[in-house]
Amino acid sequence: MALNADVSGEWVFDPDHTRVGFSARHAMVTKVRGAFNEVDGRIYVDADNPQDSTVEVRIKAGSIDTRNAQRDEHLRSADFFDVEQYPEIVFKSTTVDEVEENTFMVLGDLTIRDVTKQVAIPLDLIGVQRDAAGKMRAGFEGTRRVNRRDWGLEWQVALDAGGVLVSEKITLEFEISAVKVD
Repeated sequence: MALNADVSGEWVFDPDHTRVGFSARHAMVTKVRGAFNEVDGRIYVDADNPQDSTVEVRIKAGSIDTRNAQRDEHLRSADFFDVEQYPEIVFKSTTVDEVEENTFMVLGDLTIRDVTKQVAIPLDLIGVQRDAAGKMRAGFEGTRRVNRRDWGLEWQVALDAGGVLVSEKITLEFEISAVKVD
C-alpha cells in the first residue's frame, strides 16, 4: 500500500512529545528504565518511494535520566557513555523499507562512543493527524534489542550467586511525535 501523499516532506521531532528510552535487566531480577531528555530528529518521507525516505536522530548522551542521580552520573562516566569525550549518540538511516502496511524497517548506522554499528529498527506509523495548531503530526513507535558491548559499553560486576549486575542486552524504546515542516 502506498503512503498518502500528504506525508511526503520533512518532519521534525517534537521533543515535548517524543521519548527515546531503554530498559536493562538489573541484578538479574528487575528492569531499570530510562530515557534521554534531549533528542533531536528529522525524518524525510517520500510517499511514492518509501525506500528514498531518511531518518536522522541526535541524542545528547548527558541527558540520560533513570530517575536516580547517582546511577545517571555513573552512566555519564567513562564506564559507560563517557559524555565528556562523546557527547552525542547519532543514528543515520541508510534504507527505509515498508515491510507491512504502516510498518517500516529503518536500517542505519548507530554511533555511540565513536563506534558505529549498523542496526535495524522496526517502526510502526501509529497515525497522522492535524493537531490543535493546525500542524500535521505523525506518531511512530518501535523497540529494538541491542548488545551494549557492541558499542564498547563494557562495565560490569559479577554477582556472587551467578549472573551480572547489568544485562548486556538493552531494549531501545522509541515513541516519536514528528511535526511536518511547512
